[in-house]
Amino acid sequence: MDRNYHGAARIARLIKSTHALIRLKSDIPLKRTSEILPDGSYRAELSGDGVTVPVRVVEYWAEVEGQEVPEMFCLVTDLMDWEEYPAPELARLYKWRWDGAETALREVKAPLRGAGPGTGPMLRSGSPGLVRQELAAWAAGTAMTRGVILEAALAAPPARKGRRAGLGVRPRDLSFARALRAVLSAIRLSRDRFQAVAMEISGFWNVVDRDLHRARKSKSPSSFPHAAPKDTVTRTAPAVITMANTPA
Repeated sequence: MDRNYHGAARIARLIKSTHALIRLKSDIPLKRTSEILPDGSYRAELSGDGVTVPVRVVEYWAEVEGQEVPEMFCLVTDLMDWEEYPAPELARLYKWRWDGAETALREVKAPLRGAGPGTGPMLRSGSPGLVRQELAAWAAGTAMTRGVILEAALAAPPARKGRRAGLGVRPRDLSFARALRAVLSAIRLSRDRFQAVAMEISGFWNVVDRDLHRARKSKSPSSFPHAAPKDTVTRTAPAVITMANTPA
C-alpha cells in the first residue's frame, strides 16, 4: 500500500489474514525495538488507537542515473524474518504497488456505475451489512474474472511485436474491461465453452507500464493545464537503492 495511512488498528486487523508492505508518511512515529539487522532493516512498534503492531522497517534512498530521489522511502511490513524476506527484495517489490494497487483497482472499478470522484455513491446498498455483502460479491466476481484472464494469458500465443515480442503473455497484458464484457456476454448467451471465451479474451491487449500518455476524459476536470506528450519525457533507467549506508 502507498502512504495514505490506514491506522494501526486497521493494519492489525489486516495482517491477521494476509501480509502487508506499507509505505509510511514522514509524520507517522515508530518506536525502534532492535539494532540494524544484517539486511539493513530494523524492528519497531507502530501504535495508534490503543493498538500496537510489531513491524519490520525498511528505509532506503533511490538514485536514478546518478540523481538522488529527494525523499527517503520508509516501508513497514509484518514479515519479520529478515533472512526469508530480505530488505532489498522488499524495496524492489514495492515498485509493483503501481500494478498491484493503482492499475488493478482502477480496472476492477470498471463494473461499478458512477465510480470516480464527484459522481456519487459507487455501491447501491443502504446499510452496513448490505454494503459488506455487495463488496464481497464484487470481490468474488473480480477474482473469478481474473481467473479467466489468467487462463487466457496461458493459452495466448507470444506477442508478435513491441517491447515484449516473442515473450509470453502476462495476465496484466490483457484488458480487464474487455474480459469482463466477454464473460458477461458468455453468461447471458449460456455459452458453456470456457476455452472459447478464454481464447477470445486473449486477443484483448493492454498497453501497460507507466510510460503511457493518452488523452483521458476527466469526470472532475482540473483547473490546472494538462501535460502534453512533449511536456513529459519518460526514461527507463536502472535505480540504485541505498540502505543503511550500503548500496543494496
